[in-house]
Amino acid sequence: MGLQKLKTKITAQDYLETEILSPVKREFVEGEVYAMAGASDNHNRLIGELFGLLLTHLRDSKCEPFFSDIKVRVTKHVYYYPDILVSCDEDPEDPYFRNLPILIIEVTSSSTERIDRSEKLLYYLQIPSLWEYVIVDQLTMNVEVHRRQPNGGWITYCNNESSDVVELASVELFIPLPDLYRRVQFQKDATRED
Repeated sequence: MGLQKLKTKITAQDYLETEILSPVKREFVEGEVYAMAGASDNHNRLIGELFGLLLTHLRDSKCEPFFSDIKVRVTKHVYYYPDILVSCDEDPEDPYFRNLPILIIEVTSSSTERIDRSEKLLYYLQIPSLWEYVIVDQLTMNVEVHRRQPNGGWITYCNNESSDVVELASVELFIPLPDLYRRVQFQKDATRED
């Protein structure tokens, strides 16, 4: 989903109050508001597959997956709408966002890939509760798992072979890569925008 910057700076409180009524989803970064664009069919296929697997896998857990319409509060001045987040917070501060995610998943598009791999990566890795940040490519069979280590550092695991199994250690789920991409229709001329 592409982001279009809106013109006026606002406070986080104003953002939260107006976002509930907004007909368009908007992300908030340090006073700037960005409108969210629509998503492709492959984007939805990947989110649907991941969300279905997580929902079934976590049905007897205190942890719960959310997709697209629940914000994550990264800091008091940064709110994003991740494609999927998993939170184990049984008493959330607000019904419209979570601030203690253990897993965040973003499915890239040509308009969001740079943000997902740079800005969001830097912000998400600062969330103390986060165990994993996963970036799923919709143009090629490729899943990156950024996993927090016991010493607080991060390691990135790349999954791009048809024999690879994506491990989501934060929720103890293993997904064969071909299963995740089962319905995705790759286009021969799909290219990334530079």
